[in-house]
Amino acid sequence: MEPRAIFARNLRRLRVENGFSQEDLGVTCGLHRNEVGLLERGKRDPQLDTMVKLAHGLKVPVAALLEGVA
Repeated sequence: MEPRAIFARNLRRLRVENGFSQEDLGVTCGLHRNEVGLLERGKRDPQLDTMVKLAHGLKVPVAALLEGVA
């Protein structure tokens, strides 16, 4: 599985585990809901700043979003 797909899977799993909708997570992180959706579907490569915002909003280390990426 490619890194983008692994990131997408991890992001969705963590978002659902935290009880966020895509819109809720976007608001919490200062991102648009569409950005969250594109990242979860693996349609966009995440930028480092975006990964940091998402990790902060999910209250996890950035490494949790990259778990399984070699």
